[in-house]
Amino acid sequence: MDYLSPTYFFDYETKEIQNLIAAYKKPTLTPKEQCKLVYLKIRDSWRYNPYNLSFSKENYKASTIAKRDSGHCIDKSILLITCLRALNIPARLHLAKVKNHIGAERLIEKFGSNELTNHGMVNAFINDKWLKMSPAFNASLCKMFNVDPLEFDGENDSVLQEFNREGNTFMEYLEDYGHFDDVPVAFMIKNAKEHYPHIFDTAKNQTEFKL
Repeated sequence: MDYLSPTYFFDYETKEIQNLIAAYKKPTLTPKEQCKLVYLKIRDSWRYNPYNLSFSKENYKASTIAKRDSGHCIDKSILLITCLRALNIPARLHLAKVKNHIGAERLIEKFGSNELTNHGMVNAFINDKWLKMSPAFNASLCKMFNVDPLEFDGENDSVLQEFNREGNTFMEYLEDYGHFDDVPVAFMIKNAKEHYPHIFDTAKNQTEFKL
């Protein structure tokens, strides 16, 4: 598979993405340093919001996501992957199902469950190995839930925080769907309808959902 090329979704030749990575295209920065800086940029500059969902291909284009000020985990992962590929760092999308144990009341109200699928994260190839990272939760949100922000050191996997600062379970992984070289919109739609049929299995061909 090709993890460097632009695609319909990872459209890094657009001005939105080129403007976003301009500060990191310095010959003095190593790929590891670039990855760490871009990770922080995506993590904290786009507020995490799992309640606006789309099944429209257009809304999963990185250049479209870049124009917003918030996004869910897949949005932010797509944006990070696109920036990394633009910096010549191989990157791909990884999907999973997770369970949220803290601050789950609204999730249960809207989704009928505190299990979230599809959860998106990023695999990046740095210094001859694949590393996992999740830019989903911005630092201000972590502060609200008394959880340390998820850091990425460029050498180790950095996925989701298992516990909060008080030692209570925060997040856990339930199922791993593996990695993809592009954004599998058809799989994501099918998966969402299977897990949340009362929301997404509509007869109206609806593509936009604000929960």
